[in-house]
Amino acid sequence: MSLVKLNVKKGDTVVVLSGKDKGKQGKVLQALPKKNKVVVEGVNKVKRHTKPSQKAPQGGILTKEAPMHASKVMLVCPACKKATRVGHKEVNGNNVRVCKKCGEVIDQTK
Repeated sequence: MSLVKLNVKKGDTVVVLSGKDKGKQGKVLQALPKKNKVVVEGVNKVKRHTKPSQKAPQGGILTKEAPMHASKVMLVCPACKKATRVGHKEVNGNNVRVCKKCGEVIDQTK
């Protein structure tokens, strides 16, 4: 299995392009580059039946976010607030992500 470079990172705001949650926006909670998937806050909710345990003494049905394919989401530019493709550019010796619509740098400098 080849490792695919994801255009989104943990903490990015994304919009869902297809599926039952089409058009919803959310924050990326987890990026899984080995599986080419992302977990988005409030999107792709599934119900999980759990037995009682030390952690959850009640057990029952829990609702949580499931991973979805990374190609189904698109990054929302923090500057222009539009869904955009991602470009890459070298600034001060560092490779950074750039918004294709407005040209603003997406990554925060440290």
